[in-house]
Amino acid sequence: MFKQPFVTVEDARRAAKRRLPAMVFDYIDGAAGEGLAEERNRRELAHLMLRSRVLQNVEKRSVAGKLFGAPTKLPFGIAPMGMCNLSGPRTDIHLAKFAAQNHVPVAVSTAASTPLEKMIEMAEGNAWFQLYYTADQSAAEHLLSRAETAGYDVLVLTVDVPEVGKRPRELRHGFKMPFKIGPRQFIDFAMHPKWSVSTLLHGAPSLANFDGSQASFDRSASRAGADWIYLKQLRQRWKGKLVIKGVLDVEDALRLKDEGVDAIQVSSHGGRQLDSAIPPILALKAIREALGEGFTLFYDSGIRTGEDIVKAYAMGADFVFLGRPFQMAIAGYGAGGAQKLGTLLGEEISQTLAMLGINSIDQVTSSMIVEP
Repeated sequence: MFKQPFVTVEDARRAAKRRLPAMVFDYIDGAAGEGLAEERNRRELAHLMLRSRVLQNVEKRSVAGKLFGAPTKLPFGIAPMGMCNLSGPRTDIHLAKFAAQNHVPVAVSTAASTPLEKMIEMAEGNAWFQLYYTADQSAAEHLLSRAETAGYDVLVLTVDVPEVGKRPRELRHGFKMPFKIGPRQFIDFAMHPKWSVSTLLHGAPSLANFDGSQASFDRSASRAGADWIYLKQLRQRWKGKLVIKGVLDVEDALRLKDEGVDAIQVSSHGGRQLDSAIPPILALKAIREALGEGFTLFYDSGIRTGEDIVKAYAMGADFVFLGRPFQMAIAGYGAGGAQKLGTLLGEEISQTLAMLGINSIDQVTSSMIVEP
């Protein structure tokens, strides 16, 4: 079958849609409610304009970044995503290898398809561990101890899922993990034989960080018990860097800074939680203004182009993360999809820097943004 050249992230999305069963594609691509939060953030990103400059000598451009003081080959990394191997066999490993090759972090989800020990090994140390709150503190402690033993020095606590958002596209397909195969799902899989056969040959994706020796992971479980007391306890427990992901409110950000976290990741969970959420790209600007220049801020949600990445830096990010585009790239273009995406976005970033009249991402400033 003819494969569309990989020129934009949307090319990857279309290729993934052709290859994946509808149930799997809608799980990856879907958002909360009517998709308004996702759409609103994309619209706000699109409305932001960049101030171009001329005659600045931009021959020696670099797309290298910096993260907690260490150099990276690219100014963006991989956000935590559960069950990545649904995109295709060994997707987690492909992501880890991308992280190793580009010296950027892959955030390994609690719900990863590959054990956290294997992921940091394949990423050659370029891996962070992502944790969800759970009322079963013994299970959380088990994961934290494993992460420490494996060599993780950055923990990402995701805090914007007190309850899993209503995602109609998942619900219509009856998406659950592990899969529950009924007539509809069987027909869906049968209509996508390449995915189905390769998945069968490599084994159905599983929640690899839960081997039955400790409590299992339930993605639909309530996490409403998470509070500031829990954060204090976790801050005392975890000796490495602590990143809090899923923040959109200035008051929350100010308190998190006071509580001693090392970084905040401004995010709306890709629009998968609250359909009426404010656009995180605008929240990023407000939080940066409130916290000042010295505090580390990360950003994810809605990034689809190199220009989007530069805009996020201009709005206050110190580093940017992407999720869905990586899964789409591997689903649509196979093992090399992640690096194709990295190359594509790197070239777009370099071109954008040239148009702005600068040579590196650390020269991006808020003055380069023109708001409508």
